[in-house]
Amino acid sequence: MLIHGIDFTSAPGRRKGITVASGTLSGRPGERRLAVEGIVTLEGWPQFEAWLRSPGPWIGGFDFPFSLPREAVVDLGWPQQWELLVRHCAALGRVRLRELLDAYRENRPVGDKYPHRRGDRAAGSHSPVKLVNPPVALMFLEGAQRLAAAGVHVPGLREGDPMRVALEAYPGFAVRQLSGGGRPGSYKNDARIKQTPEQRGLRRRIVKQLERKGCPAASACAQAGRCSGLWSTTARATGSTRCSARCRRRKPGPCARRISACRRKPIRWKVGSPRCPLLRQSRIGA
Repeated sequence: MLIHGIDFTSAPGRRKGITVASGTLSGRPGERRLAVEGIVTLEGWPQFEAWLRSPGPWIGGFDFPFSLPREAVVDLGWPQQWELLVRHCAALGRVRLRELLDAYRENRPVGDKYPHRRGDRAAGSHSPVKLVNPPVALMFLEGAQRLAAAGVHVPGLREGDPMRVALEAYPGFAVRQLSGGGRPGSYKNDARIKQTPEQRGLRRRIVKQLERKGCPAASACAQAGRCSGLWSTTARATGSTRCSARCRRRKPGPCARRISACRRKPIRWKVGSPRCPLLRQSRIGA
């Protein structure tokens, strides 16, 4: 089975696209190994939508909220069934959704402007109604409607193609787990000029931890889900402005902007090896 980690952005383009890191899980229980097979950048919605429809079996960890806090949905009088909620928000569009969420937050008490889902609090993630730094609500708007349209299986929310499974992943949580539960500090920056050697060093340590700790889990399904979350961390740690890592190895620098160029015979790296693309510096998706 292919395992994908998707570093998402609500406005993909040539400067910053949606990064997908892909790999396979192999080996016996207790000796599992997750091998990188490729990293690709999707520079627009048509490419992302086509990628979502790629045949399975695959499981993907997507770095955006799949839904909104129930508290906010009830307060706003929006549909509580997931597909109806996604359709409702898509019909509102970005401008109207922003206006409604801004007004909603203004009417909430000081110190409680941003409602969270229970999972958000457990993972330490941003509220899905947040619109800046990062614009999580817009990521929900753009991502969830495309998951629904692609017919993927979203456990607990939508019965879809069981060969294409989408899970919500939070890279920050995965990084903290690799760091013993603490906050390891900043490991990325969207602005290339602000990226530091310290951040690069921390990303190297993240990869070393992935290699050393592996992906312990109680079952194959749980393991695949955990790996997808770590893979989303991988996508975020490796960057998003160039084409796939396979193309970068053939020819230094940006290659042709064709997704088809990234579908050739994969080149495998052992995670943590000098050739592994996870250790390379480039821009970061968000």
